[in-house]
Amino acid sequence: MNNALNQLQPYPFEKLRALLADARPNAEKQAIALSIGEPKHRSPAFVAEALSANLQQLAVYPTTLGIPALREAIANWCGQRFNLPSGWLDPARHVLPVNGTREALFAFTQAVVQRDQGGLVVSPNPFYQIYEGAALLAGAQPHYLPCLEEHGFNPDFDAVSDDVWQRCQILFLCSPGNPTGALIPLPRLKKLIALADKFDFVIAADECYSELYFDEQNPPAGLLTACAELGRSDFARCAVFHSLSKRSNLPGLRSGFVAGDAAILQSFLLYRTYHGCAMPVQTQQASIAAWNDEVHVRANRALYREKFDAVLAILGDVLDVQRPDGGFYLWAKTPMNDETFTRELFAREHVTVVPGSYLSRDVDGNNPGAGRVRMALVAPLAECVEAAERIRAFVKGL
Repeated sequence: MNNALNQLQPYPFEKLRALLADARPNAEKQAIALSIGEPKHRSPAFVAEALSANLQQLAVYPTTLGIPALREAIANWCGQRFNLPSGWLDPARHVLPVNGTREALFAFTQAVVQRDQGGLVVSPNPFYQIYEGAALLAGAQPHYLPCLEEHGFNPDFDAVSDDVWQRCQILFLCSPGNPTGALIPLPRLKKLIALADKFDFVIAADECYSELYFDEQNPPAGLLTACAELGRSDFARCAVFHSLSKRSNLPGLRSGFVAGDAAILQSFLLYRTYHGCAMPVQTQQASIAAWNDEVHVRANRALYREKFDAVLAILGDVLDVQRPDGGFYLWAKTPMNDETFTRELFAREHVTVVPGSYLSRDVDGNNPGAGRVRMALVAPLAECVEAAERIRAFVKGL
């Protein structure tokens, strides 16, 4: 067996199950889960119709590169969403469909990392655990940058040493962040591109929450926006990852894309042809329908805004918690140890959250997620409100 498998840590939800295994929740209260970030809003009916209308494609082997119509739909969406000059993002060279960002982030790391004993994959801390697992199985060492409140829950990139940048092979970004919801400002993205040029590493921007924001007039910038403002038409050393899971409430469709540096994507395509992970044609047709429509995405954001407004109105004076820049998580400070808070809340109120320390790693004796919990506002409004009322009662009873 691959010895690197022994370095993988249990997933946060395995730790959570162990923490709650012998807890006895209040049987009079229905369970409410704010733990798993799985969208619960209704999937768009027109996407299901497109999928059904193309079931005859089950008889067709899909190509790894994907059908031209899907890559064109993705390129058009990127151009409009991130203000790219016309023709910059070439569907044939700069876009590759993938089966969701989770699979793509892992596979991309295997393709990009050069097996070097000193090579680093740098990521925020807390982080999506795929970044760490992908690094270890690619033969690189994870390097964690703490996301602290004093830096707006973003890494303090200015504090990173030249030695770390020199050894860095991939810099993972997540904006809006999971679990913090923090956005990386556009000027900072431009500075990171300059660092990538100087030290020759790849920026892999996980932007799967990019379409969940609060101000309809000011959609957040992404890494492609920074490339455009820098006149960087080749998108060198930059790759962005997007998905329909959160944007369109389609986690089961397993559909997303990677876009950016054509040379990197050419090598990634070669890797994927061996990996054997082509997206089924009927899924591609359904994805085209989703990428071509923004009405359902605006409606989705409205539902999340309503839930954040309601929940923060209930919790705002009993917990240290603020509206994030984007995403669907609350990153709340706890009045006690985060594991104790999670366990006691489950036992007394039958509400499940995730300890922040489970989403982070200890570095130099400090865990930047400790003393916080992640709450996913994915359930229907009434459930989120009920959960918030129970959390409020629990905190006030401490």
